Parts: sequence; structure tokens; C-alpha cells
Amino acid sequence: MALKGINAPRIVLILLCAVYLIMYVDRVNISTAAPLIKADLSLSNTQLGLAFSAFAFPYALLQLLGGLIADKFGPRFTLSASCAIVCVATVLMGAAGGLASLVACRLALGFGEGAAFPTATRALASWTPERKWGFAQGLTHSFARLGNAITPPLITTLIALVSWRGSFAVMGAASFLWFLVWVWFFRNDPKQHPFITQEDIATLPFQAAPGRNIEVPVLRLARRIFPVTAVDFCYGWTLWVFLSWIPSFFFENYNLNLQASAMFSAGVLFAGVIGDTVGGILSDHLFRRTGSLVVARNYVIVGGFAGAFVFLIPVILIHNVNVAVICLSIAFFSAELVVGPIWTVPMDIAPRHAGLASGMMNFGFGISGILSPSLFGFLVDKTGSWVYPFGASIVLLLLGAVLASRLRPDIRFEMSSITLPAQIRA
Repeated sequence: MALKGINAPRIVLILLCAVYLIMYVDRVNISTAAPLIKADLSLSNTQLGLAFSAFAFPYALLQLLGGLIADKFGPRFTLSASCAIVCVATVLMGAAGGLASLVACRLALGFGEGAAFPTATRALASWTPERKWGFAQGLTHSFARLGNAITPPLITTLIALVSWRGSFAVMGAASFLWFLVWVWFFRNDPKQHPFITQEDIATLPFQAAPGRNIEVPVLRLARRIFPVTAVDFCYGWTLWVFLSWIPSFFFENYNLNLQASAMFSAGVLFAGVIGDTVGGILSDHLFRRTGSLVVARNYVIVGGFAGAFVFLIPVILIHNVNVAVICLSIAFFSAELVVGPIWTVPMDIAPRHAGLASGMMNFGFGISGILSPSLFGFLVDKTGSWVYPFGASIVLLLLGAVLASRLRPDIRFEMSSITLPAQIRA
């Protein structure tokens, strides 16, 4: 029986917001600690970029496998396992003694986080009314960006208190606390939750139960999602630049100390919190006003790419820290407008396979994470300049806007080739 005053769907949304925040802190804390890690472990920018990128190899792979696992076993098990791996990897990162162990821990972290966001999308598809999908995606990802924004001051504070190694142990403990709450509270099927009400159930979309044997034409779904994957790659390239290199950009390019670099980085990244929320709300608002998924999703995505494109240009043309902070903040706000609608597109296209479809889309983000941080660091080392790496981001932002204009979220993926329950067919 449901308990009065307990809104189970809202608590599930809060828990998902919390895990996005925690996992992004665990993902990008290395960026804030990078100057100290670099000095302590005697690393170059190229080697540091390799450690950044190591995360993305298993992360990209698990976008596909994680979506399948989430659809098969459900978000309760899959997200619990992901968080447990993240907890262990984060703690061990603080014990890294050189490049090899640092890369190994980043690989483990990517393995843990890889399945998390497709799984969270699977949970949202079951626990959120369809009319609020854009808002829910924007809100959860705004907490991811809040994680980005609070990481520099949080990690610098922890470093001052317990060293950079101790800061990783503290964040590992936070991951473990979330794991305990998730296992206790969440249920794969909202109807089986002790706190759910009939009023809540009436608003939620039907989703196939985890473990149900449905034959999915994976290659046909992949072809349908591929244009979204390409757009996500273009977005991801720039996001990885911000997540991996903005603290070092302020530290090295403007000769700031670690605290000042953290403060400026937090300001830039906080703009993404606002952008994520605004993008999701705006997308849902346009859908209610126009009834068109093309307008609601594509227009917001294209506008976000265009804004980021325009405001990154002054960063490479004008060497002034104040100009850089303002323009990077507006560029990041604009880029983050993309997140809510682009994560909603796989749900629009294939709602009953939201885990797999969103994993296919976010595979593009994973690939960009392999290439972007390492190539960025390599270009900085080879050219001695930050202009060329940011220039690559500008080009990809323009390409992303063009590709996004051609997305078709209004055409739903039909399972016309389903025959007998058995296995997943390519």
C-alpha cells in the first residue's frame, strides 16, 4: 500500500539526479587534481590526456552492452552494479603510483559508468510521464553539470584537507552511500513499489518488463539511431574538452594558481547546469505548443550548437581571462541546451527499448571521449597553443548543427520484424 506524502516517482527522479551528480564528480575530479597528479607522477600533457581518454574506451563499449543489460535485467541490478564498480575504481585511483595504474583505474571507472546513463534512461522511461521526458532528461543532466561545476572547489577543498589521494577516497565513499539507498528503494516495475499510488501509475507509460524475451532487430535499430549517434559525437567532443581541460586551460594559459583556476572553471561549468535545465524545459514547452517533435527536439539542439559555435570563437581570438570566462560560460550554456532533447530523441524513437537506443546514441559520446581529451593534450604539447584544439571543437559544433537539423524524432521505430520470443537478432 502506498504511504501518504511519499511520491515514489519524484524520489526515483531525485535518486537519478544524485547519481548523475556523483558519477560526474568521480569522472572529472581527475581534471581538477591534474596539475598535482601531473607533478607527482611526472606526466606530460600527452600522458595526462591518455589517462583522461582511457575512461572512454570501456565507456563507449558499455553504452551498447549496458543498454542491453538494462533492458534485460532492469535498472535496479544494472545501476547497482555500475555504482559498485565506480566506488572501487574511484578509491583505487587515489592509490595510483604511475601512468599505468592511473590508466587502469580510469579504465575501470569507464567500465562502471558506461552502463549507468542508458540504464538511468531506461528507469526514466518507466517512472516518468511521457510528456515530461524532456524535463526529466534535462534535470538529471543538469545535476551532472552541477557535478562538473562543484568538482573544482570541492576537490581543491578536499585536497587541502586530505591530499589529492584522499579526495578520491572520499568520493568513493559517497558513491557507496548512494548504492545502498538505490538498492533499498528502487523497483524495476513501478506497480510493484510499496509507495506507488494508482494516480501515479495512471500517468506512467507502459514498458516491457525486464527479462521479457523480445526479439529485437538490433542492426535495424542501430541504423535508425545512427544519425543521433553522429550528432552526439559532435556534442561530446566539446563536452569532453570542457570536462577534461578547462581547469588546466586556466592554470597554464593564464598562469593562474590552482584555487583561481578552480574558481573560474566552476563558474564556466555552472553555466551548464542552467543550460541542461533550460534545454529540457524548452523542448517540452515547444512540444506542448506545437505538437511537433521535430520542432521540440531539433530546433533546440541546432540552437545550442549554433550558440556554442559563436561564443567559442572569441576564446581563441582574444587572450584575456575575463573574455575567456564569459565566452566559455555562454558557449557551455549553449552546448548544454542540446542535452535534454538529444537524450529524449531515443526515447521518442524507441520507447520500449530506451536503454538500448540511448546506449547506441551515447556510443558517439563515448567515441568522442576516446579521441577528444588525448588529441587535445597532444595538440597543446605539439603546438604550444590552445588555439588549434579549440578550433577543432568549433568545426565539430558547426557540423553537429547541420546534422541535427536532419533528425526525425517524429518517426517511431516499429518492431515489425518481431517473430517468436527467443533471442536478440542482429
